Amino acid sequence: MALEDIRTRIAAAETRAGRDAGSVELIAISKVQPLERVEAVLGQGHRVFGENRVQEAAGKWPAFQERFDDISLHLVGPLQSNKARQAMGLFDVIHSLDRPKLATALARLADELGHCPKLFIQVNTGEEPQKAGILPPDADGFIAECRGLGLPIEGLMCIPPIEEEPSLHFALLAKIAGRNGLSGLSMGMSADFESAIALGATHVRVGSAIFGARTPA
Repeated sequence: MALEDIRTRIAAAETRAGRDAGSVELIAISKVQPLERVEAVLGQGHRVFGENRVQEAAGKWPAFQERFDDISLHLVGPLQSNKARQAMGLFDVIHSLDRPKLATALARLADELGHCPKLFIQVNTGEEPQKAGILPPDADGFIAECRGLGLPIEGLMCIPPIEEEPSLHFALLAKIAGRNGLSGLSMGMSADFESAIALGATHVRVGSAIFGARTPA
């Protein structure tokens, strides 16, 4: 099965990197996947999934959560401030904290609700104008700002430019995380997760290699 293949490859990459077995968490990216494919992966015992949109997750996961225990949901796509409250009720981890306005909104809601998902700050390592994320020169200051707001910053996330060598971006993200005392690195997808693990990834986001090609409506 595709899931078992990915698990095997992750384990091998951990071994090659001299890392402990199980040190990398596999997030199965289930966005725009048919429900039967998601259910098949749940049936194989996997419980950590990533979604790109709050609305899609809200329509998909409550029914699964009634049937399967211990599901952990991760938001890996952009989060609008006006969807922050809903996201905080749906997701265990948010990987796309990318701007001061959103940080302020999450901090306010955390105070109001008494809880907050774990958070990864998205860094635009390629400094691409069309892509969300804090620019690398601004990352240290934004991390400090988020900590000052009392937010539970778990680590950093990046999506390298598709035309560039991803390892350069993984190394940059790891360097920023290291100097800020952050252990979490959400980096690596279907095509490059083994390189990401070699450079310290703690969370890899794999979709098509598990589920097959997406079938958007």
